[in-house]
Amino acid sequence: MILPDAPIDPSEDSEFDPEGWDTAAADRSFALGIERFDAGRYEEAHEAFEKLWLSTQGPDSDFYKGLVQASIALHHFREGNLEGAAKLHSGHRSLLAPYLPKHHGIDLAVFLREMQDVLGPVVRRRPDIDPRFDPERRPRLRRT
Repeated sequence: MILPDAPIDPSEDSEFDPEGWDTAAADRSFALGIERFDAGRYEEAHEAFEKLWLSTQGPDSDFYKGLVQASIALHHFREGNLEGAAKLHSGHRSLLAPYLPKHHGIDLAVFLREMQDVLGPVVRRRPDIDPRFDPERRPRLRRT
């Protein structure tokens, strides 16, 4: 198990070759992405999911791209980039919706509902009120 605060090995990025990835590498990246996402380390989750997206051909490609966008939307929100978070809101939803209710062990129905609860105020915000990111309410990628 990788500790939530353990740094990503920089050699992983320099060795990444989407053509040469196998199932074991994909499984490790998926598990790492979920772990980092659930720990609130959205940039690192994005990197893990992006590797999956870049190395995947076919129907799962949009699933991984949706996880990439969800990760970055929450990163933007946490960092105060409300415009960036709002722009990615509909993208992750439309990419993940075809995989409902569950895909690769993720309860997407619950996940998308949690994402909507957290990002809804960002999308509906008024000019005089800026919603704040609440780490206690952050969505999780629960594996079933």
